[in-house]
Amino acid sequence: MARPGALGAGIGWRPEIADAVERMPGIDWVEAVSENVCPGHLPDSLLRLRERGVTVVPHGVSLGLGGADRPDPQRLTALAERAEALGSPLVTEHIAFVRAGGPLTTSPRLEAGHLLPVPRTRDALDVLCENIRIAQDALPVPLAVENIAALIAWPGEEMTEGQFLYDLADRTGVRLLIDVANLHTNHVNRGEDPADALSELPLEAIAYVHVAGGVERDGVWHDSHAHPVPPPVLTILTDLASRVAPPGVLLERDENFPDPAELEGELTAIRAAVERGRRSRKATARPAAAQTTTPPTPTPSPNASAAPSRQRLAVAQAALLSALVGGTPVPEGFDRVRIGVQARALAAKRADVVGKIAPELPVILGESYRTAFVGYAQGHPMTGGYRRDALDFAEHLLRAGDTGEMGHVGDPAVRGALREWWLDRSGPAPRSPRSPRSERPAARLARATRRVLLGR
Repeated sequence: MARPGALGAGIGWRPEIADAVERMPGIDWVEAVSENVCPGHLPDSLLRLRERGVTVVPHGVSLGLGGADRPDPQRLTALAERAEALGSPLVTEHIAFVRAGGPLTTSPRLEAGHLLPVPRTRDALDVLCENIRIAQDALPVPLAVENIAALIAWPGEEMTEGQFLYDLADRTGVRLLIDVANLHTNHVNRGEDPADALSELPLEAIAYVHVAGGVERDGVWHDSHAHPVPPPVLTILTDLASRVAPPGVLLERDENFPDPAELEGELTAIRAAVERGRRSRKATARPAAAQTTTPPTPTPSPNASAAPSRQRLAVAQAALLSALVGGTPVPEGFDRVRIGVQARALAAKRADVVGKIAPELPVILGESYRTAFVGYAQGHPMTGGYRRDALDFAEHLLRAGDTGEMGHVGDPAVRGALREWWLDRSGPAPRSPRSPRSERPAARLARATRRVLLGR
């Protein structure tokens, strides 16, 4: 396995902090969410960073390599196009499933809107290995896959996280993106020792490392990417750096963006944690062979096809996702309390993302928006993307009428503004400009929203 190239210190590029990232000293590279970048219309900020020699890595979130289905060719093509447009040395994705159901289970296709953990079983490993080989063949640059954070654990798992990742890298040659914040999350939520996971990893396969913050509520750690990096995460980073020199380390922040000085302070703390690990590694002078434990017992050689494993995995993942987003019974062996926590977290995330994708909805509905959407989400699984979700939610409110659950939607002005918004976005094309009612949708919606706000 070829050693990944050195990247250095980096930060997750987000439009909200684009200007600040450009001004930050010591930024060697950035990572951009692949689905938020259009190859033909790259943000000016990314173009300027590239011109300065800053490496840009596309980070995918929707491929679902851990799902029972083979990777969607269109999604793979899109990821490849972004890698080429950005001149990236590699692309990254997650060891997760994001959708389930469909032909393999003869059940409706469901979308999680979130990265969900795959079971650490031989069935799941067989499917994941085959999916990664398909992805590797379709991509113009090397692929690295990330370990994810989880609130829930699958019953009947056959491997530890370290063993699962070791076998995955061994069988496919894929590189690993190790998220030390996710190791901390799984320590709090699932009782897994980060040091044990690090000791079992194929360290030579690490492409780079993620560092992020989170928050603990009622004994559950939420990997929010919206809080400062806590000391335990930096301790895990130091442990990793004491075992191997990470080719790159990147700070992730997705929400509640602080002042640039605070982000720079977090980067300084990350560099210091890596340096502490480097000094420890140098002091112990462990030979390379001693930096990893004896490889785990090899799994049986994979079959020529993972079809039987796909079928079993498909049924298991569909049952879990249906319980999380459709309110069906919790599959046997899962912690019902944790399933409830995860289900509420998924509904809240849907509300947050839809509020960003369609920012007019929280304006039109006011304080009723979040309550109405979370109530809607509990009985209406997401079957398409977030844009489709926003339209379906608005249509549901309009069809429901004044039932009391809708708060302000019973107000004729609110219903009128919501109807205008839905019509503007649900049709195949904007209304004809010759019609007096069909002036620019944005202007019409702005007037309708203003009427609503003035009437409250």
